[in-house]
Amino acid sequence: MNFGIIAIQVVALFMALTFHEFAHGWVARRLGDRTAESLGRLTLNPKDHIDPFGTLIVPAMLILMHSPVVFGWAKPVPINPYNFRNPRKGMMWSALGGPLINFLLAGVLAVAFKGVLYAGITIEPLLIFLIVAIQLNVFLAVFNLIPIPPLDGGRVLVGLLPPAQAAAFSRIEPYGFLIVIALMYFNVLDRFLFYPIAVILRFLGIT
Repeated sequence: MNFGIIAIQVVALFMALTFHEFAHGWVARRLGDRTAESLGRLTLNPKDHIDPFGTLIVPAMLILMHSPVVFGWAKPVPINPYNFRNPRKGMMWSALGGPLINFLLAGVLAVAFKGVLYAGITIEPLLIFLIVAIQLNVFLAVFNLIPIPPLDGGRVLVGLLPPAQAAAFSRIEPYGFLIVIALMYFNVLDRFLFYPIAVILRFLGIT
C-alpha cells in the first residue's frame, strides 16, 4: 500500500469537498441567507465541513478496497430557503454553486499542471496531486449534478420544474441516496458519469 498516494488522495478530496460546501454557503449568502455564516460554516477550513462517515469512513474504505474511484461527502452547509426572495430559485442557485466551484477548481489546477510541465518541474508528488485533484473535482461536480434529490442536480431540477411538479418530485428526497446507490450497483449511471467525466478531462488536457 502506497501511503504517499493515499495521503495525496485524502488531501485532494478534502480540498474538493471543502470548496464545494463553501460555495453552497457563499452563494446562499449572496442571495440573502446568512445561516451558514452565522454558524461558522462559511469557511475554507476543512475541519468545519468534516462528516465522520462521508468524509472519513467511506473514502478510507474505498482506498483500502483499491477502488478506482475515491469519493465522499462533507457535512452539508445549512441553508434556510425562507431567507431567499424566491426560495426555490435560491435553493437552485445555491445547489449549483458546489459543482460550479469544482469545475472552476479543476480548470485552475489543470492550468497549474500544464504550467508545471512547461516549466520542466518534475516533482512527482506534485504532479500526482494535481492530476488526482483535477479528477476528483470533475468527478464530484458531475456526480452531484445527477438530477436526483438531495444531490445538487436534484435541487436544480426542482428549481426548474413548475411548482406542482417540483413539489411532487421533491418527495423522493428521503429515498434519493438509495436510488443513486441502486443505479450505481446496476451500472445504470456509468454512461451518465464516466462519459462526461472523460470528455471534461480530455478538454482539460488530463487523460
